[in-house]
Amino acid sequence: MARGITKKKIKNSKGDIVEKIIVHAFIIGFAVACLIPFILVISSSLTSQACLNQFGYCFWPKEFSIEAYSLLFKSGTVIPSYGVTIFITVVGTVLSMLVTCACAYALSRKNMHYRGAIAFFIYFTMLFSGGLVPTYLWVTRYLHLSDSLWSLILPSLVNAWNLLLMRNFFNGIPEALSESASIDGANDIKILFSIILPVSLPGIATVGLFYALAYWNEWYKALLYIHTDWKYPLQYLVMQIQKNIQYVQQNAAQAGVVTDGLVPAETTQMATAVVTIGPIVLLYPFLQKYFVQGLTVGSVKG
Repeated sequence: MARGITKKKIKNSKGDIVEKIIVHAFIIGFAVACLIPFILVISSSLTSQACLNQFGYCFWPKEFSIEAYSLLFKSGTVIPSYGVTIFITVVGTVLSMLVTCACAYALSRKNMHYRGAIAFFIYFTMLFSGGLVPTYLWVTRYLHLSDSLWSLILPSLVNAWNLLLMRNFFNGIPEALSESASIDGANDIKILFSIILPVSLPGIATVGLFYALAYWNEWYKALLYIHTDWKYPLQYLVMQIQKNIQYVQQNAAQAGVVTDGLVPAETTQMATAVVTIGPIVLLYPFLQKYFVQGLTVGSVKG
């Protein structure tokens, strides 16, 4: 009897080992499949346009060239644009999280009057907006933020979806924590910063990453409100560079000039992708643990 149980355990352990090998092989293969396009982008950005036209996309450049990066950085505006983008991303994310967490905490409190009506009003803004013209007039004429970096931050300070997501996360925190702190004499600000936020790191990391990505990829508001070159964010600058390259190609085609390999159009696109996505790719591994927890905590708690 004991020998049969031992053999069954050994058999089950072997099956578990095979299952783990299959699962890990699948995950590794999926990770490599996701990594291949990024490798191709980096390799294509480090070759010449003529070589790319001749040999196509390769994992290792046939002819090493930094022409695309030289075209990006020779204007001297990429570094200032990087600074602008980092500024609006860091400052915007911090301010957005402060306002979002404060509003979400207020909406999560059961003793707040009309919290249902306020939540519905916030949700209503996700369905309908005032449109471009009222927003433009509000930002430029009433807030006087034309050609100001704050025009890239304040209009996007609070996102309704992120606010409701943070409120739902706060609702999952046991109310006994805030009640015990309130009995000890703590006010709402003390409860928020000392009790609620320290246990909400997964939600904060998740929503904060959403805000950071939105600020980092911001270009449309720069098109509307920014008029000074050194105030352009990185995404708007690289978009302008791509438009200039397309303009040169179109004019050359209309004039009958062959530009095959002379204008680094595709390699510049790859270089801009590497330049713009780099910091976000480096940031994600540090937030991955909290990011996964923040996405799954709602399903775990129901």
